[in-house]
Amino acid sequence: MQWLIAYLGAAVTFGVLDSFWLRWAGPNLYRPTIGSIMADEFRIAPAAAFYLIYIAGMVWFAIKPGLTSGNVATAMLNGALLGALCYATFDLTSQAVMKVWATHVSIADILWGAFATSVASGVACWLTLRFAN
Repeated sequence: MQWLIAYLGAAVTFGVLDSFWLRWAGPNLYRPTIGSIMADEFRIAPAAAFYLIYIAGMVWFAIKPGLTSGNVATAMLNGALLGALCYATFDLTSQAVMKVWATHVSIADILWGAFATSVASGVACWLTLRFAN
């Protein structure tokens, strides 16, 4: 039950945060800068695969240490580090190999990944400590 609460708490929190981000960043950040390489239509299968895998990583690498220590701040710190690392992997690789990419997109995206993953990890850890014990 503990892991289900952690996974669902992270998934719902991250999903809500990321939906707000993508609704803003799509037309205001991504499309004006890298629009020429963006798909015309949203592809649900790769997005679903990303979220399922990423949330599992969040549970293992951020929320689990928070639960072990009983400290939400530990989950948030590990979440920030995980988010920055994962988003930097995507953004800096894209910046290295794509003709069209911008440093400000990478910076904004990496900061977003750190923030959203930190918050989702903290909320999920808190929910799990509160309701699974």
